[in-house]
Amino acid sequence: MWCEIVHTRTGIERDVVVEVHDGRITAVRPDTPTPPPGAAVRRGLTLPGFANAHSHAFHRVLRGRTQAGSGTFWTWREMMYTAAAKLDPDTYLALARAVYAEMALAGITSVGEFHYLHHAPGGTPYDDPNAMGKALVEAARQAGIRITLLDTCYLTGGIGEKLTGTQLRFDDGDADRWAARVDGLKGDDHARIGAAVHSVRAVPAAQIPVVAAWAAEREAPLHAHVSEQPAENHASLEAYDNTPVGVFDDAGALGSRFVAVHATHLTDRDIAVLGTSGAGVCLCPTTERDLADGIGPAGELSRAGVPLSLGTDSQAVIDMFEEARAVELDERLRTGSRGHFTTARLLAHGTVLGQAALGWDDVGRIEPGMHADLVTVGLDSVRLAGTLPRLASESAVFAATAADVTHVMVGGRTVVADGVHQTVEDVPGELARTIRSLVE
Repeated sequence: MWCEIVHTRTGIERDVVVEVHDGRITAVRPDTPTPPPGAAVRRGLTLPGFANAHSHAFHRVLRGRTQAGSGTFWTWREMMYTAAAKLDPDTYLALARAVYAEMALAGITSVGEFHYLHHAPGGTPYDDPNAMGKALVEAARQAGIRITLLDTCYLTGGIGEKLTGTQLRFDDGDADRWAARVDGLKGDDHARIGAAVHSVRAVPAAQIPVVAAWAAEREAPLHAHVSEQPAENHASLEAYDNTPVGVFDDAGALGSRFVAVHATHLTDRDIAVLGTSGAGVCLCPTTERDLADGIGPAGELSRAGVPLSLGTDSQAVIDMFEEARAVELDERLRTGSRGHFTTARLLAHGTVLGQAALGWDDVGRIEPGMHADLVTVGLDSVRLAGTLPRLASESAVFAATAADVTHVMVGGRTVVADGVHQTVEDVPGELARTIRSLVE
């Protein structure tokens, strides 16, 4: 490939030849003014592939439906349960394939699917107890992107509360039975299997070590919703005399493979503990804004050495540029000052740090030895026209949208070309058909 402008970890490079063999980058040669014979030409800015480190695919059904009127996180959750109640392995495959294709069009090459919709209505396991998880893995395969299936342990409807209604579909009974089921899932070059604890609300503290041990034995990612809501913190303090971060710390869950999702309402001690442990935090700004959850302490987390990643979570919008710039812009609103994160750092949150949070340590940089996950952004739209090449990364982070993505390569395979998905012929049509089948 010959790329007009490339964002590397050392800065902007011009007229770059990127050689790819067997899905990996073998050479990066800048200052090559003329494309070599037969090279694919990429005009615009080429970036590493984005990692969507926190996704609930089926929440895509809710877009535009939960934004009407007011309400709270908890009323939104009831609408989410209504959508979850209607899915089975076949409809989940169809929906997730379309959602993951939408992600591919947005430049996302890896998704971390926080998956807790395990069983049939009423909680009865399918003949294959991992049918729903396997549907998600297959959906990502068909959409052409990587997936880390973060199979989620979900046992209670709140601390000390029984599961009811749609929540019964999430339940394995206890963490040991969760682990036995998840042992039936196998990863490959396209898919990794990770673990998740839904939250301290949904998994008793005494059960968390089982999930943590399962992940540790396999050196797999371990994610959890942490301090998303003040009510979660209050319940944790009342039940355990500890914050959610403290509960996970006491359970032996924290470490370099642990990612706290949201982490919006942390104490100073929580931040210090996360930093000392090597754990990461996944911010989901578009969802946190949509649900009025609050603005997380991104600046303090970064200064404590906590690696940040990004997720689209509820799919209120699928746009990694919006997630990335929101980290800086929300921090400006929170503090009243500018310039907390460099553009390079914001892009790292959405690329190499996000890929690492999902267990893809060899994805996320444009350099020899890395998987060839590449995203090209056109610079000729009304949003980006007039971009200075030396400031192309700044222009993309602070002005681009997902609609500006023109080409996407995953592991050396072109998945999106000239803004068109190469295997899912009609992404909007598939989204519309599957969503209508679930809400009408």
